[in-house]
Amino acid sequence: MQRNVPLLAAREFDVLVIGAGAFGAAAARDAALRGLDVALIDAADFGGATSAECFKIVHGGIRYLQHADLARLRSSCAQRSALLRMAPHLVNPLPIAIPTYGRGRRGRLFLGAGACVYDLLTLGRNAHIRDPARRVRRTRWLSRTEVLSTFPHLEAPDLSGAVVFEDGQMYNPPRLVLAFVKASVAAGATVCNYVEALNFLWKDSAVCGVRARDRLSGEVFDIRAKLTLNAAGPWADYLERERSQFGHVLRQPFSRDACFVVERAPTSVYGLAVQGLSRDKDALLSRAARHLFAVPWRGRTLFGVWHRLFPDSPDKARVEHQELERWIAELNMVYPALELSPDEVTFANCGLVPFGDTATDSELSFGKESRLVDHRKAHDVTGLVTLVGIRFTTARADARRALDLLLEQHPRAPAAVRDVQPLPGGDIEEFAAFERQALAASPAWLDRRSLRALLRNHGTEYRRVLALLSPRDGARAPESVDSLPAEIAYAVREEMAVRLDDVVRRRTELGTANHPGRALLEALAAQMASLLGWSTQRTAEELEHVERMLSAHLARPGKLAEQRHCAAPLRTNSSPGALLPELPH
Repeated sequence: MQRNVPLLAAREFDVLVIGAGAFGAAAARDAALRGLDVALIDAADFGGATSAECFKIVHGGIRYLQHADLARLRSSCAQRSALLRMAPHLVNPLPIAIPTYGRGRRGRLFLGAGACVYDLLTLGRNAHIRDPARRVRRTRWLSRTEVLSTFPHLEAPDLSGAVVFEDGQMYNPPRLVLAFVKASVAAGATVCNYVEALNFLWKDSAVCGVRARDRLSGEVFDIRAKLTLNAAGPWADYLERERSQFGHVLRQPFSRDACFVVERAPTSVYGLAVQGLSRDKDALLSRAARHLFAVPWRGRTLFGVWHRLFPDSPDKARVEHQELERWIAELNMVYPALELSPDEVTFANCGLVPFGDTATDSELSFGKESRLVDHRKAHDVTGLVTLVGIRFTTARADARRALDLLLEQHPRAPAAVRDVQPLPGGDIEEFAAFERQALAASPAWLDRRSLRALLRNHGTEYRRVLALLSPRDGARAPESVDSLPAEIAYAVREEMAVRLDDVVRRRTELGTANHPGRALLEALAAQMASLLGWSTQRTAEELEHVERMLSAHLARPGKLAEQRHCAAPLRTNSSPGALLPELPH
């Protein structure tokens, strides 16, 4: 992956995809696999914003059972299976326990029956998954004794046990998006980050590309394309502001979905679901309230998800301290033994996804599917389709639907190809065996914890990263050597990392759960300055930008100051955050 902006202006593409989140990246890969000449651009970096800040769950569709939406249930399950198969290093099953109490909708019979129906509707959930450890197991039950041995803080007189179902969990969402981007490049696509679409190019009532700006150099140029897919997420509506073509566009409602990371080691391999205080008014059959989840993630605990109608600009989406306190109060109310304190929260994350059309501040209507707009029907505009995705899990399927609709306007539209290829790094028969072999073959001076993280983030491509480590580094080091310097070099040379933020937030694990420490940030900035030829001023600016990003994702600035000055190990996790606050995503 080399950033070559002039290539975008050099020819007319078959398809231009705007937005390189999960949905745009999946669409670019799909289109490139069909043999089309594809361009993919994003105003920021690949896999940022909502894609990076999601709850990390790969949903198999069990919640759609409440809405009797069997088609979406099966589709979600199929897409979860595909991600487990295509990226075994980045996606793994996650068992989730739902405690049961007494009888009725909180009881074992009601919940267990629903989960068993789900099992029957998804019998093919493990089709073509070679790794037994990546297969989703069927529903099982825990007795009261088993639940209390795992979660002693759930002690209650009417606790009867728990129903356990399995979903999927992403180890590193931005790198999963990046894997789709890299796959599109391998299939022939031209991709470029930090290229902002300013407005559409027109030929009568047909969109024929965009006027764009390179946000690193400031250069403005045209990208010509026969067809354009607007996959810019919550920013998609802002591109459709030309009233002469689109009329008066009413921005659709968005939910700001939020979660937060707590520096508290999980007590179990199970995620835990407890009933919150909000309710899905559209569900045909549901419990008294929607579930909140506490799930293990990289040795910490991740809590979520909270929803709020968000009518403001996407650039203003963040979590406020007062909101965080309310959420903690809600958790402590429905889960008293948790005794969670705001001081334990290291980072709060949020992203925008479509809400239901009838959502209000007082009554939530949760979005059920992605928004797909054929502008031929909506505005008598040709050459353009808009896709606003709702769930990371369904990105591949929804991107294919959008492309099929868009390619109805292509004179020689190729059919979709059978998509069975693993993503880059994902050609792994069994991950545990792969990890054992890699650990056995690695040099003794390489830090084992570092190597394990490298295997999870890069899969089979880890060898290309290690090739950038010199044996002399190990010979000089009194202790084992971390792979981080090689990861930075690899990110810059092979993965189009051009800003310090790209490395801290998306190419490594550093920007996902807490502040990695000022000293480490300065070391990373110095290395990138050497690789990219930054001046002293540019290096200082990059450091300031990253600090502002980290600050934007911690509701308590004082807590950030504590983290910043801690002596953090190299393999820390810090939360993803908004790119540069003065620039739109």
